[in-house]
Amino acid sequence: MAILIKNEKAIKKIAVAGNIIYEIFSAIDKMDLNNMKTIELNDRIDTMIREHGATPAFLNYRGFPKSCCISLNNEVVHGIPDDRKIGKGDLVKIDVGVKYQSYIADAAKTFAVGDIPEDVKKLLAITKKALKRGIEMAKKGNRISDISRSVQTTVEENGFSVVRELTGHGVGEYLHEEPIIPNFIGQGVDPIIKPGMVFAIEPMVNVGGYDVITAENGWTIVTRDGSLSCHYEDTIAILEKGNINLTRVVES
Repeated sequence: MAILIKNEKAIKKIAVAGNIIYEIFSAIDKMDLNNMKTIELNDRIDTMIREHGATPAFLNYRGFPKSCCISLNNEVVHGIPDDRKIGKGDLVKIDVGVKYQSYIADAAKTFAVGDIPEDVKKLLAITKKALKRGIEMAKKGNRISDISRSVQTTVEENGFSVVRELTGHGVGEYLHEEPIIPNFIGQGVDPIIKPGMVFAIEPMVNVGGYDVITAENGWTIVTRDGSLSCHYEDTIAILEKGNINLTRVVES
């Protein structure tokens, strides 16, 4: 698939979807997640999406059974909401996709429940910083590798690792579009960034090694060494001058 260029009308609709995610995360910030079942949180998110006249982009996508991904602690991404209860000290990674009038925004945020140690606070801060640095490099005339390099450098300079097996991606007309946006410098094509491109940039950062495995449910990705993982993601539209953050996990 070629990289899809969105016009102003499309970007405005993606922005509506992105604003719904922003409002959902703002609401979750005010919730007491301790002792809440992940399926209960999923159901609340589903309700909020539909109250805005939108639909959950993840539900039934390639067979995924729930309306959002909720991943705990050493789970990196794609956690399936169920009867597990969130506890104090947990890292809760919530990944939400919203479809509004056929256009999609995608974002993720990590929530810490209760008090967490300083090294875990650092993990969250560095992952968020890496996303911010990646967004800063997402501008006309740069290449995808400029995003990748800024994320990887920020993470590794602070003693953490970036997951290699999962990447960011284009988004908008489909949930996953070209280009692939790695969080590390790799081989292969390296497209020039152009106005009208829309990206989901999403550092996935581990305390330990970057290797991951898939859990028995066939969906949830966990760290191979059992270390904690953190995930932040924003949907970004490239403009003639700079970009616009359509989901604002990292405030622009």
